[in-house]
Amino acid sequence: MAVPRSVALESLAYTLAAPVLAVAPNVFPDSPVNQVVQLAGVAGLGGWFLAYKSGELGAGRKILRWSPLVLAAAVDVTAKHTAGFGPYWMDGLLAAGWAAAGLLVMPFTQHTRRRHRPALAAPAPRRPALAETPEASVAQPDDGADPLTRDARVLWEQAGMPGRTHIVKATRHPGMQHDMTILLRASETGRPITGLSKVAVAAPFGVHSGDVVLAEVAVQAGRQGGPGWMEARITPDANQRRRTKPTAQERWTDRVGGPKGGAPGSELVHKTRDAVRGVTFYRAKMADSTETPRIDLAKVCRALGLPEDDSCVFVLVDGAEFLISAFDEPPLSQIFRATRELLTPDVKGMYVCGYTITGQPVKTMVYQHDKNAPAHGLTLGVSRSGKTQFFAIHMAAQSLDGEVVWLGTVRKDEKTSVLGRYIDRQGSTALWMARSLRAAKALCEIRAEMPWPHDGQPHDYKPGDPRCPYRQLNVYGDEFMTAAQDADFGEFIQKDGEDLTVTGLKYGIGFNPAGQSPFAHNGFSTEMKDNLRQNSRPVIFNMGSPGATRKAAEGTMEHVYDVPTIPARYSRTEGSAIERAMRGEADPENGVSTGGVAVIVLDNGRAVLMRSLYADFDTDLSTLFPDEVNRLTDHEIAELTKRGLWFDWNEPEPRPGEFWPEPDEDDDGDGKPRRRGGGGGGKDGGRSPKGRGRRSEQVTSPRQALEAIRSLTDA
Repeated sequence: MAVPRSVALESLAYTLAAPVLAVAPNVFPDSPVNQVVQLAGVAGLGGWFLAYKSGELGAGRKILRWSPLVLAAAVDVTAKHTAGFGPYWMDGLLAAGWAAAGLLVMPFTQHTRRRHRPALAAPAPRRPALAETPEASVAQPDDGADPLTRDARVLWEQAGMPGRTHIVKATRHPGMQHDMTILLRASETGRPITGLSKVAVAAPFGVHSGDVVLAEVAVQAGRQGGPGWMEARITPDANQRRRTKPTAQERWTDRVGGPKGGAPGSELVHKTRDAVRGVTFYRAKMADSTETPRIDLAKVCRALGLPEDDSCVFVLVDGAEFLISAFDEPPLSQIFRATRELLTPDVKGMYVCGYTITGQPVKTMVYQHDKNAPAHGLTLGVSRSGKTQFFAIHMAAQSLDGEVVWLGTVRKDEKTSVLGRYIDRQGSTALWMARSLRAAKALCEIRAEMPWPHDGQPHDYKPGDPRCPYRQLNVYGDEFMTAAQDADFGEFIQKDGEDLTVTGLKYGIGFNPAGQSPFAHNGFSTEMKDNLRQNSRPVIFNMGSPGATRKAAEGTMEHVYDVPTIPARYSRTEGSAIERAMRGEADPENGVSTGGVAVIVLDNGRAVLMRSLYADFDTDLSTLFPDEVNRLTDHEIAELTKRGLWFDWNEPEPRPGEFWPEPDEDDDGDGKPRRRGGGGGGKDGGRSPKGRGRRSEQVTSPRQALEAIRSLTDA
């Protein structure tokens, strides 16, 4: 066999240099040969240090390359410091060992030929080499993979193994030509897949990055999972169909549930159509059940191709789920007529007061069965919004339950006068309302002392108890906000109304104010509003604008929920506003009044949009009310008469001493009466001297402030 020239020369150098290393230090200690050998050793040490510091691949090969020089210097130094040739000719043995190490180990010249072809191609190597087996490709291991997987691996290898990953398997989607799912694994065992993007996956297969979805791989039986595995879904065919003809779920995911959609983070549960009622339901839920839906109804309508119309599209939120109802026609424009059957309360004091957009009956209460107490009432809304209509059905339900009803308003109108025929008492001035509240407040004292027939002892009121010696009383205060700001009697109305909401429930008396604002500066103190809210189901009709309606509803709710919108009119969107503007045409005037549509706040604080039942005042209301009017007992009337509180409350002027003390000429000599705080029963109706400052403490308007100044200065 031919030996490479470099190997032969290196072997000859080892053989000739070994005797020199043994003889030169002993025979010629000062010879330059020793200095040359030692300098070569120092150079070898420098090579070792540089190779170690570089940290590059092949550092060990560089250290091995410099080893002969370092070992030769070590042999030379050892021989120089031994006496003679050392014991047992140690210098010669070290030199021979150095030469043998260079000959036995592969010649160092071979360690310098990385990535080079052999020096001699034709001659065979010195030692017979084992037959090399072709190395299997990293991209195409011989694992019996199907043709699709092998083709995918070829494309993956040509792309440079993106993310240092390997394709385990490729699976084609049924019925698709190009759609498939590839299972990826990190090339190095135990390393997580990092840096793999949709773009890197899409490039080898020639698809758009939007057609690639990366997902984690769950651990399965017989297969690992976790960070070292990843699944890539490549779906160009399905996405093309999704862009042109999406399903309801796909449209929702792409346009509604996305980060910029009308309900981000939501998923469509199902879409159903009720052809009989002409409505399409979209039921959805949040992907994360701990999140609260954030719904922009206008965005949802545009995404689903629905008309942006408040009168036909509604949303109902229930925890993490919500329902969007898209009607063909405004569902609340129809009329639901009241009947005695609907208004008759059940054993729990509940009756049907209206219907929601979905046709569900909505109930409210005439008394609180769970609290064993009467129920207050709070009704809000602007003029012509439907408050008096709701009064009619609520009074009818209370009368059908055997309760007594008083109605006080600030101004007389046709509807309240008609209602006066079917209830115990009705009046239309602020003075009348003040008198009714004073009488109701005095009834609390009277009923607190009325003995019950079964044991002769007084008890708190219990709804539905046949042993109770008196009936439940419901005092209505229509236009309460205006009455509470009356210059003469507003203070009495506000103070007595507040006291009645606090103490009336124990004695079977419920207070039902109505107005256009539930806030303190308009007559509703915080204590009064809290008691009304907790002991009633507030009903809010149109407050003039969606924002005002929402604010009023939130002011009556313990927690702020999504409040439905009540538009000023129901008007269908017809055609394009842009096209009408370009043609110079007027917008269509096809509005329908939303009177009677209200938001009712249920016990759990959820606001529901409903259409209240309709009581036709142009016909006979006797079909809704009982045949006989419910009255107070003779004992109660007698006690009120003793206190000077039971008479014709329609008298235009207050009786002497009814609200203010008699004129006291000793005070200033002018004979003018001083108006002091009121609200107490009895003929004198006066209060202690501390009450003199009550008017200034309860000032809620500029008019009351002026009246307070006049009272103090006798101006």
